[in-house]
Amino acid sequence: MAELDTASSPATDPEPSPGRRRQTGRAPRGAIDAGPVSRIALRTIAIGYVLALVALPVVMVTRKTFEDGLAPVLEVLRSPDFVSAAELTLWVALLAVALNTVFGLTISFLLVRFSFPGRRLLNALIDLPVSISPVVVGIALILVYGHTGWLGRGLEENGITIIFSTPAIVLATVIVALPLVVREVVPVLEEAGTEQDQAAESLGANAFQRFTRITLPTVKWALAYGVVLTLARSLGEFGAVRVVSGSVAGESQTLTLFVNDSYQEFGPSAERAAFTAAFVLMLVAVLFIVLIAWLRPNSHD
Repeated sequence: MAELDTASSPATDPEPSPGRRRQTGRAPRGAIDAGPVSRIALRTIAIGYVLALVALPVVMVTRKTFEDGLAPVLEVLRSPDFVSAAELTLWVALLAVALNTVFGLTISFLLVRFSFPGRRLLNALIDLPVSISPVVVGIALILVYGHTGWLGRGLEENGITIIFSTPAIVLATVIVALPLVVREVVPVLEEAGTEQDQAAESLGANAFQRFTRITLPTVKWALAYGVVLTLARSLGEFGAVRVVSGSVAGESQTLTLFVNDSYQEFGPSAERAAFTAAFVLMLVAVLFIVLIAWLRPNSHD
């Protein structure tokens, strides 16, 4: 009986769980107890902000795209310039996603699991593409790979053209989307630690087995979100691509450049083409976001 009284005394009672705190009506430590009026006001501001910046433009683009019916939209989708721009955008986006996925995983693993001189510098440089204007990225690529650039002259003498061609578009897209996979994967690797990896190594698992059976399943959802973000950014990149591509219809014009060039032309057909391409880009991005949001709750791992 003495042991039971001691175990149930307030001095030795463990910290109540969140569930017990909810049952007793006490708010978690550090929580702000906002009144009903404050909660309604905050929700109204948040919803209004999202509607004004996201939902309203989406609705307006959709309305302008289909205001003359479906037939003009289908006509734009079948036009040679649109098809060429869509194909180029798709290939560039797939290449950028593949490259950034491989190197993003490698860099994430390097930053989290290894200590080496220059680690902090590398960590800072990864965020550089999102800290500067994409136009600056395009200009930097011209200074390096252009006709008079550091590497461009030598490459052109050997028959390799980078600027104002597809390789320049790929390079620009890869650079601006570089941090997205890394910044999704690094926190998950840091939280996971190395205990499971060390245990598998002690049981005889080689590096490839540890990566495929431990590391990859651990970061799979972070990697999936990074890939989706990279794909969305690759599909919608404009500034850097505009500088290095030349935007030649049927050759080096992506969908974002197709939207810009069409909208700058005069006439209802050009405007319709711009809104149709913008709607396609918007629809693809939304579909991928919805897909990854739908898949994650079904995971039972």
